[in-house]
Amino acid sequence: MARVEVLSAYRAVIRATRKSFAGDTPMLKGAAAEVRKKFEENRHVTSEAEIQSLLEQAREASRFISEMIVQAKLNPRGGYEVKPEKDHAGATLEVPSEELLRTKS
Repeated sequence: MARVEVLSAYRAVIRATRKSFAGDTPMLKGAAAEVRKKFEENRHVTSEAEIQSLLEQAREASRFISEMIVQAKLNPRGGYEVKPEKDHAGATLEVPSEELLRTKS
């Protein structure tokens, strides 16, 4: 039973990344590699309680990626546009300031 749940959780996270990062090949590849790495790191977990905790984390990651991540797209005017979908309803939008972006570069 746990194997089926694990595969289902893995697929859900991958689907969420494919939807959120559609058209952004580097992000798609990076996200898929990171998801696989996280699941591989926990491949040998046998404790049912720990497996259930990891599955809940995967479900939460899937929800977070689907509901909280929106990619901004460069528009013809040189700015970025964000087009949230119905999955993002109720989420708060925090747009990073130019100052914050400079400090993270």
